Amino acid sequence: MDLTNAVPPVSQQFALGVDLGGTNTKFGLVNTHGDIFHYGSISTNTKDAVEDFIDELYDAIIPGITEVGGIGMIRGIGIGAPNGNIYKGTIEYAPNLKWKGIIPLADLITKKFGIKARLTNDANAAAVGEMTYGAAKGMRDFIMITLGTGVGSGIVANGQLIYGHDGFAGELGHTIIIPGGRLHPGTGILGSLEAYASATGVARTAVEFLDEHPGIESSMRAYNKDEIDAKVVYDCAMAGDQLAIEVYNYTGNILGLALANFVMFSSPEAIVLFGGMAKAGEMILKPTRENMEKHLLPIFQNKVKLLFSELKEADAAILGASALVWDVR
Repeated sequence: MDLTNAVPPVSQQFALGVDLGGTNTKFGLVNTHGDIFHYGSISTNTKDAVEDFIDELYDAIIPGITEVGGIGMIRGIGIGAPNGNIYKGTIEYAPNLKWKGIIPLADLITKKFGIKARLTNDANAAAVGEMTYGAAKGMRDFIMITLGTGVGSGIVANGQLIYGHDGFAGELGHTIIIPGGRLHPGTGILGSLEAYASATGVARTAVEFLDEHPGIESSMRAYNKDEIDAKVVYDCAMAGDQLAIEVYNYTGNILGLALANFVMFSSPEAIVLFGGMAKAGEMILKPTRENMEKHLLPIFQNKVKLLFSELKEADAAILGASALVWDVR
């Protein structure tokens, strides 16, 4: 599978796959074989009005559409978005987005582009992409966990995505893992997994550790507190900073406990970790795996593979979103 910006053959049709994330929105033109011929991104939360965001998205994408032969070459638009409802085509009360309430995004994009758009939850889109093209290819039971600005998830059981009666099943990032714990500012929930295992949560843990251990030297102290983000923690940990490494141990322990609960719920063949946080590699994987196994019943132990996504960070969600157009799921 070629994921480059190569010039496509004439006469084939494309799906426009859009991955609308909490920080950036990434997009690509995808053919029926899963080849991405055009790829780009814009910032998600710079526009106060969703209509202005859609205008910017249109302007960013239209040159690529023109290059492949114009709007008539696009079969449809698939969108993965936080709190996306596949049944209604709406984003509903997404805590990490600037636009509040219920946003009829699929209808708005259909009207702007003149092409039918379908929308699903961003983590579900990533799961479809991973199942079709990545580490979960051929699996009928797995869970996709996206570790980015937030913590998303897509649950596949018996070869089918679990949507629930209203389209919102699988919000594992908002499950309570530490009762009465850290406040999630977007939801008001105390102790959710997202408050700890997201990139934002890692940065908060780092600041807390610096405050709680004033006598421990750390290269993270060279930064103002508001400058510490997940990248700073990662860079310091990779350079051998012990306090930064301990941030990953702490985060992995919490994530592992949560994954143990998820395993005992659906007994997946594998859990696939996806997103920017996965770049930490064994620093996050080792404590996660150890604490997951520690909290599993014997019948579940040493059965579930813990894998990193085999796709580029944006590709799984773009490919999965594009699959909505081809009606392959």
